[in-house]
This record gives sequence, structure tokens and C-alpha cells, in this order.
Amino acid sequence: MVGQAIRVSDFPILSRLVGGKPLAYLDNAATSQKPRSVIEASSRFYERGNANVHRAIHALGEEATAAYEEARAKARRFIGAEKDSEIVFTRGTTESINLVAASWGDARLREGDVILVTEMEHHSDIVPWQLVAARRGCRLRAAPLEADGSLDLSRMERDWDSRTRIVAVTQASNVLGTINDVGTMADIAHERGALVLVDAAQSAPHIPIDVRDLGCDFLAFSGHKAYGPMGIGVLYGRESLLEDMPPWMGGGDMIRSVSLESSTWNDLPWKFEAGTPNVVGAIGLGAALDYVSALGWDAIGEREAALSAYAIARLGEVEGLALYGSAPRRCPVFSFNLGAVHAHDVAQYLDREGIAVRAGHHCAQPLMRRLGIPAAVRASLAFYNGEEEIDRLVRGLAGAARFYA
Repeated sequence: MVGQAIRVSDFPILSRLVGGKPLAYLDNAATSQKPRSVIEASSRFYERGNANVHRAIHALGEEATAAYEEARAKARRFIGAEKDSEIVFTRGTTESINLVAASWGDARLREGDVILVTEMEHHSDIVPWQLVAARRGCRLRAAPLEADGSLDLSRMERDWDSRTRIVAVTQASNVLGTINDVGTMADIAHERGALVLVDAAQSAPHIPIDVRDLGCDFLAFSGHKAYGPMGIGVLYGRESLLEDMPPWMGGGDMIRSVSLESSTWNDLPWKFEAGTPNVVGAIGLGAALDYVSALGWDAIGEREAALSAYAIARLGEVEGLALYGSAPRRCPVFSFNLGAVHAHDVAQYLDREGIAVRAGHHCAQPLMRRLGIPAAVRASLAFYNGEEEIDRLVRGLAGAARFYA
């Protein structure tokens, strides 16, 4: 059983105290904690294998290159891509989406074209499209949410704009926890000649992903939310699309030849990886994906489903608590407000109790406006959390309600 038995031995930070109290880390949607194997892989690279990758003819350089490219292969297997060349390393989901918006968008979008997002998108799946829309004279539209925080795909079909060229959608909401049926969305889009980009930042730590089964054209996720290091991310793109896209950044390693007059580009995926890459980040990400794969999605899913059910039941007992989103399929993310107490005050009170949650607009201001609130408290779980931490959260909320009464 995945659970408390592994938390101290595998995740060193979870044994620390905050303000003299055991840490209850419930901010996993912002970033997950790192297992010892990831920490050790990162340290081992700097202690014994640090070198720049590609083009080196010495042993350290060749070893670093092999480790870096093996991490790419692990990322490919993790999301079910067909070829390593379809895996581009970036700094994270945000950079991946910006890359597609700037490279594919600037090259393919025309005045009057439509970019379709949803009301639940993170800012990193809105702002890059706004920027390219302004440059290209396009329109940005948002598919509306239903009352339970889900998307009505039949409504999406009815309201389809014939000028829609790409659908950019999160697979799992970082506020509501809603898991969207992106496979069906891809079918709808492809039948009408549009592409689909999937933001998998929140889904990658919780559910298995197979890009070929989903049928998406692009998919992005961040290492730091999937138990890996910060500053590393993955962009998947169908090979034919990546081949046709111009480079986003110029510099070393992304070129084949350079003269003062012109340059030609390297093969995929290196065409999109200008400069020295985050080698240690990729290696750490590979270790994280190994760790998740060893635990197994069945065990992770079973554990997180049990935690989610327990959290929903216990939060429902808190007087005055408003929980946002009730879609039938969700990941363990719970956003709420506690009566008239400001979200920041609630989070600050919980921190005194050693409970780490997040408060604010969660980089989803359009969704906050849709919900009619300025901010919310968010508790987000991972398989290493336990029922006793949820109990502490509920007791802390009751304490906050009394303190601010």
C-alpha cells in the first residue's frame, strides 16, 4: 500500500518540524516534494559526472550526454510518445506553452483565426495565447464551465467557431481538481481541422498519460509537480508539427551550420533546445519518473482516491466552508473559502499549525471571476499524505474560524 510507510524514508523533508509542529504539506499542486532517489541522482551528477552535453569527446561529457538523453527516453515512455525526437526539454509547462504559441502560432495563425481555451485555464495557458493573438490579429475564446466545474463537450461542439485553429486545455484544473476528457476534445477538434495542446502540469503527477491514446498534438508538463526538480519540463509535439515549426530561441546546439549571413537548424528535438540545457534537472526528472513508475499507477490511484474521498467528507463537516467544484472525475485538489475569513488569513493561521496550504487566485483569475470570488484557500494532496493530516487541516480550519470570529 502506498502511504505513510514511505513518507519519512523516501521524502526527507516530510520529517521536519514547522514552528515546532510536524509538517503537513498540503501544497502539492504548487510543487511536490522530492524523493530521496531524485535528490541523490542530482547530487551524484554534480559529485561525479558534471559536464556539458553534446559535442564532447571526453569521458565526462559522453557520460553526461548519455544520462541526459536517457532522461529524454524516460519522459517519452512516461507519456507514451512514439519517438525521443518528439520530447523537447524546457524549463517547465509555462515555457513549453510559450514555445508552441510563439513558434507554431506566429508561423500558422492568421488574422481572424480563433484560439480556444477554457475558463479554468492557468494563466500560463492564457497569456501566451493572448500575446500571439495580439501579434497575429487573432481572437481568444474561452469555453464556459458548468456549475459543477466541468466542461460540456456537447456545448463545445454546438458553439464551435469554424475559424478555430487550436484548442489549448488543461487536463486537470489546478483550482477545481476537474479532470477533463481531453481525448474527446481532441476528436472534436481534429474533425474540424484544429490542433490540441494539453496542459498536463496538474495531471501528470496523478494519472497515467498516453499521448497517442489522447490524440493530442502537443502536451506539456513540469518536473517539479511530478516529484522531480524545479526548472525542468517536457514539451511533447507530433514530429511532423515540430519539423515544420521554426526555432523559438537561437544559440548553441540548436544549429547545424552558422555563417554571418544565415544559419541552418539541428535535428529534432535539439532544434528547440538552444544553449546549455538543464542537464541535472533532466537527470533528476528521470529519477522521479522512475520512482513514480515503480510505485505504479494502480497503487497511486487507489491511495489518492481514498484520500480524496476522505478529504471531501471531512471538509463537508466544517461549518461555513464553501468548496468549489464537484465534477465526478477529479484529482486531489480542493479549493474553498471559510465564511467571511479571507483566504490569506486562513492560510496564515494554518501555517502556525504546521499545515502548508496555498491561498490566492492560483494564477487563474478568469476562473476566480467566474466563481465570483477574489481568492480561495487550496489544499492539494499527494500519495504521501495521510488521513491524519486531513484531520489536522479540519481542526485548523475550525481554529481559524474561532480566531477570526
